[in-house]
Amino acid sequence: MKIVKVGIIGYGYWGPNLTRNFYELSSAELVAVADLNTDRLKQALSRYPHVTVKSDYHELFELGLDAVVVATPPATHFRIAKECLEHDLHVLVEKPITLNSEDAAKLVDLADAKGLTLMVGHTFEYNSAVHALKNYIDSGELGEIYYLDAARLNLGLFQRDSNVLWDLAPHDISILLYLLGKKPISVSAQGTPCVFSGIYDVAYLNMIFPGNIPAYVHVSWLDPCKVRRITVVGSKKMAVYNDIESEQKIKIYDKGVDAPPPYTNGGFGEFQCNYHSGDITIPNIRFVEPLRQECQHFLECILENKKPISSGQDGLEVVKILETAQRSMTNGQTQEVLTW
Repeated sequence: MKIVKVGIIGYGYWGPNLTRNFYELSSAELVAVADLNTDRLKQALSRYPHVTVKSDYHELFELGLDAVVVATPPATHFRIAKECLEHDLHVLVEKPITLNSEDAAKLVDLADAKGLTLMVGHTFEYNSAVHALKNYIDSGELGEIYYLDAARLNLGLFQRDSNVLWDLAPHDISILLYLLGKKPISVSAQGTPCVFSGIYDVAYLNMIFPGNIPAYVHVSWLDPCKVRRITVVGSKKMAVYNDIESEQKIKIYDKGVDAPPPYTNGGFGEFQCNYHSGDITIPNIRFVEPLRQECQHFLECILENKKPISSGQDGLEVVKILETAQRSMTNGQTQEVLTW
């Protein structure tokens, strides 16, 4: 079996989790870890004594690697990923892929020109519960989709060089794109900088998808409760995906309302809706760590020359939506139409 030699660039918040997974996967050989912080490198070396540690990621280009994982601050993603692709390395880069669509498009074009795998860490696209929710939508069991609502709330972590839209919304945008299999046709957003001037810590994002399906995303760094929830409301049933739940992550509610037939004389008695409320179904989902699935998929795409589920193009589409929402939020525009 061919083994993919992997290097990790960035051993901060998310880097240790990525490092652990690639270390444990049989189709990968964890060769090196790079980070500017020497204490982090010591931590990495204590857990993985055989790996090479470097404070300058450029030195990884001399180690005969096949692939790298970029888990550095978003502002550095484009520069580092571009250099890695130029050195003929397959790249898995954390979300968002870049901070503007022009840079994201350059990475996609470069990877395509070199025949390299470029993948984005949209981890929830590898979540078993999200896959199950998509099956419920695609099967028609929920009926016609009326709307979707996503909430990702918590207290912190504030970041000086980012805002809550770019930090949290990529998760929910990527989930919604995956669930519907469509791109939005328009975007609007509102936000509030509550704690630090100029840094939006609360934001509301509204998207309209083909078929006039609305989707709403609420993200916040300033909420007393940790919320990770997506609600899908259909004409037949409703579904709730709650990532905070340890086991019962999806619940299907046999609830809904049927509109009355068209009335003629305007009498209130003829405008009576029919409500139904049946059982709550909790599907049994075999849950596997989404990050493990993501890392395994990256290796499979390299070894089998497959297009990733969360490809560079997928990352580009998420960034386009974020850019449009940012403009709407800062300029006070009610809506922007997206051109793909």
